[in-house]
Amino acid sequence: MKAVIKINENTWRIEDGMVRFYLLCGSEKAALIDTGMTCPDAKQTARELTNLPLILINTHADPDHISGNGVFDEFYMSPNEEENLHAHNAQGKILPIREGDVIDLGGRELLIVDIPGHTPGSVGIIDKNNRVFISGDSVQNSNIFMFGPGRNLTQYIESLKHLSKYEDLFDDIYPMHGTFPVKKDLIPKLIQGAQSILDGKAQEYAQPVNMFGNEVTLYKFDYAGFLCQK
Repeated sequence: MKAVIKINENTWRIEDGMVRFYLLCGSEKAALIDTGMTCPDAKQTARELTNLPLILINTHADPDHISGNGVFDEFYMSPNEEENLHAHNAQGKILPIREGDVIDLGGRELLIVDIPGHTPGSVGIIDKNNRVFISGDSVQNSNIFMFGPGRNLTQYIESLKHLSKYEDLFDDIYPMHGTFPVKKDLIPKLIQGAQSILDGKAQEYAQPVNMFGNEVTLYKFDYAGFLCQK
């Protein structure tokens, strides 16, 4: 069952089991950031919090982030997520977003940052006015899925290194899984952990697990985990 938690006067997080999504309001419109795993009524939930014109921005198209997309005629998403979106039998018109795009909600600018690796079109969103980075699944202290089609650990590492270009624009990170919020000192730890997996130096942290019928390896560090192909 979902829980709606107010962060500040114009920001909410919606906890949907092991995943969360967000509602951000400006002076002219509001934005849902993802629509959760079991929330086909995500739009109605937003409507109960604001009367502003509502848009949807997806960080990526994994099924636990798009459960409420179906009632939107269109939504902002990286065009590199189209294959992932259709792989989960989801429809809807993609309004393409790319690195450097700014979506203005009215006195509240959202800057798009490309962070592929977890999925080909993963994006993060910098809420410039509130100095917050909404990270999707790429920065979190839970277990990060890096197995299956479209996952690329090398690209993931490069994306997190790329975030250093923007590190002066945010203080807190709002992830979709794990603890809320987390600090940006988690980013270099994730880089180090992912690199150690690539380099074959993380075997002491490895354990076999079954995830949805897939035999994978969980590399469990003290700050986060990575679920990777064996």
